[in-house]
Amino acid sequence: MSAAIDGFLRAFWLDVAVRKPGNVSLHSAGHRMVAQQFVESARAAAAPLCRPGARVGARIEAAMDATWRAVGCNTNLGILLLCAPLAAAAERAGARAGMAAMRASLEEVLGELDVDDARAAYRAIAQANPGGLGSAPEQDVHDAPSVGLREAMSLAASRDRIARQYDAGFTDLFEVGLASLPSGFALMTVEPGVPADASATQAVQRVFLAFLASQPDSHIVRKHGEAVAHTVMAAAQAWQAHARPGLEADWVVWDEDLKARSINPGTSADLTVATLFLGGLLASAWHGS
Repeated sequence: MSAAIDGFLRAFWLDVAVRKPGNVSLHSAGHRMVAQQFVESARAAAAPLCRPGARVGARIEAAMDATWRAVGCNTNLGILLLCAPLAAAAERAGARAGMAAMRASLEEVLGELDVDDARAAYRAIAQANPGGLGSAPEQDVHDAPSVGLREAMSLAASRDRIARQYDAGFTDLFEVGLASLPSGFALMTVEPGVPADASATQAVQRVFLAFLASQPDSHIVRKHGEAVAHTVMAAAQAWQAHARPGLEADWVVWDEDLKARSINPGTSADLTVATLFLGGLLASAWHGS
């Protein structure tokens, strides 16, 4: 198993092993989905997402197709859109030498995205059919794109935080996500199928809160509007003051309340998984692998 596949599976496992309010987890189903669907989709998507030498668009499309065949629903579109460029960048010589090298390699990958990448990604998005997607005045995902994937994403950057990563060089992952990972966190100590320990749980929850507290979650905005998204953001900001929020009873109450109202901070969760994946790719234990 390649380091990228291994890291993707570990990051995806933490996504469901840790309770994150509003998200599906082993602790609580939600949004007509259960944790096992996410586990199965990760196993299906890992190899096509991390296929050496593949174009970014091809990775996204093949991984979504594998996901759909495995579970028959969209469990991971945002994660695939974020992790495909990271996996491609990590394959470049010297990319994992450090954060600056990875950012430079990622910028090269984003700069090379073309219309074929866009067409493949659009097909994946159409297959996933994410809720609340709506339509756009330019390069709508329901139509065939005529520009490269980065340019297409840039047109959606103002309304979608995942699209914004393509436009801004994945700045949020480096400057919000990685900056929130507690010192000493190591993805390689996480074992898929094994309950997350206290340090891993706290790390995931801290990163999730950092994203949710920094901006209104785009998925919530699309489905419920700006006002609801701002309310959830304010709640996340308050939780950041707690030393270990996941151990408090009100954390569970918040989780169940969001699910009862069909509120899913899905963009923040996707950014969390991508941050964990990126952190694993940068880990010194993986150098040369």
